[in-house]
Amino acid sequence: MSIKKHSAIGIVETSSIAKGFEVADTILKAANVEIVLNRTVCPGKYIVLVGGDVDAVQSSVEAGVRIGAHTVVDHFVIPNVHPSLFPAISGVDHLPELKALGVIEAFSIASIIEAADTAIKSAPIQFVNIHLAMAIGGKGFVSFTGDVASVEEAAEVAATVIRKKGLLVEKVVIARPRPEIVREFV
Repeated sequence: MSIKKHSAIGIVETSSIAKGFEVADTILKAANVEIVLNRTVCPGKYIVLVGGDVDAVQSSVEAGVRIGAHTVVDHFVIPNVHPSLFPAISGVDHLPELKALGVIEAFSIASIIEAADTAIKSAPIQFVNIHLAMAIGGKGFVSFTGDVASVEEAAEVAATVIRKKGLLVEKVVIARPRPEIVREFV
C-alpha cells in the first residue's frame, strides 16, 4: 500500500470481483489519482482505494460508482484524510500504551475507514489497528486506545457514521482491557 501523503482518499467497494476490475480501470482513467489499495477481499468483494487532490478523487469515485452500478456495496471520499490512517491500515509495528479500548465493527470496508478517520479527528486517541475484511467475512473493524472519555467520544462518533449507512455491527468500549486481547495486531 502506498503511504504517500494525499489531500483526499476515496474508495469504491463492490460485491463483484469482475466488476471491481472494471471499476478500478474506470477510476484510474477518470482523473489523476493514485492507487493506494486495489485488491479482492473476503467474501469475494473488491476494493479500490485511491488518493489525490479532492476534485480528482471525487471525480474518480463518482465514475467508479456509476460503472459499478448495482455491485457497489459502499463508497466514500474523505478530504483532508488524517495521516495516522495509513499506518493503521498497513498494520501497526508497535502497540501503543493500552488505556481504554474502543472497537467499532462494520459490514463494509469503506464505512470502517470513514469511521476511523472521523474518530481520530474527534478525540485524542491512537489507533491499535484497522482490519479490512480478510478472514472476517468481509467486515471491517477499527480498534483504538486513549483515556476512557476520549475513547467513548471517538467510538460514538465513529458508530454514528456507520449507523447512517445501516452498516454498524457493534461498538464496544472497554475501560481497563487486558493487553493480551490485542497482542495479535503487532
